[in-house]
Amino acid sequence: MPATRDKSTALSLESPVELTHLLSGVTLTSDESLVSQIHRVLLDLIVSLKLQPGQLVSEKEVADSLDASKTPVREALIRLENSGLVEIVPKSGTYVTPISISAYIEGCFTRVQLETGAVRRAAARCDANAQDKLNSIIEQQSAALDKENYEDFFALDQALHYAFFEIAGVRGVWQVLNRTQSDVNRVRHLKRINKIRRGPAVLKQHIKIVEALSSGDSDASERALIEHIGSLEREIDQLMSNPDLLDFIEKQQDHSHFRKRSPRRASAS
Repeated sequence: MPATRDKSTALSLESPVELTHLLSGVTLTSDESLVSQIHRVLLDLIVSLKLQPGQLVSEKEVADSLDASKTPVREALIRLENSGLVEIVPKSGTYVTPISISAYIEGCFTRVQLETGAVRRAAARCDANAQDKLNSIIEQQSAALDKENYEDFFALDQALHYAFFEIAGVRGVWQVLNRTQSDVNRVRHLKRINKIRRGPAVLKQHIKIVEALSSGDSDASERALIEHIGSLEREIDQLMSNPDLLDFIEKQQDHSHFRKRSPRRASAS
């Protein structure tokens, strides 16, 4: 079932929100390293497009807002640069990178390869406790859809897919997968923000996967998952057939000229 859209205007994002405002209310704890916490906070803001492509991420502003020193902030930004989500430009600043089509395609490929293996293994291990957990997530996601709470719907989507890896006994693989999904998820949030939605279809597909897992049928579980997340070829076809989405991504690239490329990036190209 194709995604539906409430409006036919070109895709867009709202005006960027100041970083200080986005970080208000965030409190760091002593339970985890500051670098990991700061990295996760900034990663979530970038992936959800609250921090937008091209937006400046001030090291000082982050440190002041989170009541942290600059050292863990700098290390967190380096992690984000290594993931391709920010670019640190000497004597200029750190900027959120545009969405990358190649990273999106690679992320889709990785997800298909890893998650099909996870659901096949999960089907053989899906006991009564696992089934209860999956059904609980489905119920919560259905409630979020009824309330048109699409942020919660997305978070529960992530929780369900994580549960597949957890039931399979390969939680670490989910972490590996997640490192490749940043631009996949940025595209998903771009669709959500612009009301390109297929929530009812997604929920039906999730139910079908859970039913297959509960029956212990590995082949049916894999088929249901592929129907849901799509083959790589289908994802590419859908991307190429959405001119508004492609136009938005291309314009990001066009508008990134204000950033001077760092010597390291320039010499690598």
